[in-house]
Amino acid sequence: MIYSVRGKLIYSGENFVVVECSGVGYRVYTSQNTKNKLPNNNSEVMLYTYLSVREDAMELYGFSQIRELECFRMLISVSGIGTKMAVSILSVLSAENFALAVTTSDINAISKAQGVGKKKAERIVLELKDKIKVFDDILPSGAVPSDTGNPAVSTSNIAKATEALTVLGYTAGEVMPILAKMDATLPVEKLISGVLREMGRR
Repeated sequence: MIYSVRGKLIYSGENFVVVECSGVGYRVYTSQNTKNKLPNNNSEVMLYTYLSVREDAMELYGFSQIRELECFRMLISVSGIGTKMAVSILSVLSAENFALAVTTSDINAISKAQGVGKKKAERIVLELKDKIKVFDDILPSGAVPSDTGNPAVSTSNIAKATEALTVLGYTAGEVMPILAKMDATLPVEKLISGVLREMGRR
């Protein structure tokens, strides 16, 4: 298994990059989020990778952050979600926002990815909601259900705030990054007002 590649970025395609390591160019498929973080061509890069082996092909997928790779691994473990669809999801949602979308059952945010309908988004949430606990270090405090099986109060508050803000016309993709930076133990009203203040500054 190839865990990572480090070398010179020599080409950037629509959905892949080429990294040259010791004279060998590796074609690495990646998300738009990772591509946006990469430097210009001829600069050194390091990507965490996953090698997909099928009967007819071997494909290398790479990500700038280990958390994004972990999200990718989780996604392809879901029935009906292949590597290309996983990359599509991680192109519209960062690792943090994906974790928050699963935690708050935000089907709309996940289904915005190309080729992902609401049924597949619901399946992703259903199969990954418990596994997403590994992201409790990047989610707002208390945003992950407790080990007792009872959701933390703040999880409910974030979900309610997200739902209320989408009713007001905002998308989950717009509000989740703001909510992720806020104290998740705040009352729903304060979470909503905080998001509205931040949105008003833009």
